[in-house]
Amino acid sequence: MTDAELLALAARLAQSAAAAILSVRDAGFAVERKDDMSPVTAADRLAEAIIAEGLRAAAPDIPVVAEEECSVSDVTTDADRYWLVDPLDGTREFAAGRAEFTVNIGLVERGRPLLGAVAIPAYGELFTGIIGVGAWKRRADGADRPIAARRVPAEGLTVMASRHHGDDPRLDQFLDGQKVARIVKIGSAVKFCRLAEGAGDVYPRFGRTMEWDTAAPEAVLLAAGGRCATFDGAPLAYGKPLWENPPFLCHGAA
Repeated sequence: MTDAELLALAARLAQSAAAAILSVRDAGFAVERKDDMSPVTAADRLAEAIIAEGLRAAAPDIPVVAEEECSVSDVTTDADRYWLVDPLDGTREFAAGRAEFTVNIGLVERGRPLLGAVAIPAYGELFTGIIGVGAWKRRADGADRPIAARRVPAEGLTVMASRHHGDDPRLDQFLDGQKVARIVKIGSAVKFCRLAEGAGDVYPRFGRTMEWDTAAPEAVLLAAGGRCATFDGAPLAYGKPLWENPPFLCHGAA
């Protein structure tokens, strides 16, 4: 399959998973706790089953690394190319009745994201991108448009901050001396998407994230002309032991 065909596959499955998540939300659900005490719901499991089965059926030669499978067993791969899937990024937001949760399907090649699809079910939005080719947003009405990260406007930075880590003193230290227009505290990969479409300028992440949290949205952001790196300027590497990311910093256009 070509990269465009793989992106179309990821986009289709992200939207199917998004619809399933909304069905679970409308029917009602219980919140459970995994071994690490993070929340999980029937929506997480249903969405992951839809995505993993769809990817394996359509592209059986590409391994799938998915969050819920990794939570119950050690999943590793030495493949040059593999999928990283977070079926419901922002389960805490979902469980709290907020709209800021996403479906993330990213394709990694030789340790770096190549392409990704990120659905925001509550808004009916879908963000897609192939690095070096372009990035797009599909609205709830089905219309697609190209998107691009922006340069910082004259009024200053719009900062995307984690809802659950937004009071971290490191955020104040990072922003000290910079011209800030506003700080928006939201959950999940929505923050990457807002930078990618030019609605924000910077997203510093100090707290813990996993590779399936970031592969797809980083691909979208980079495809839109944005940047993402560790605080010492190194690209985020994928395929690390235990799949855990270091702190990182995302920007709009240079």
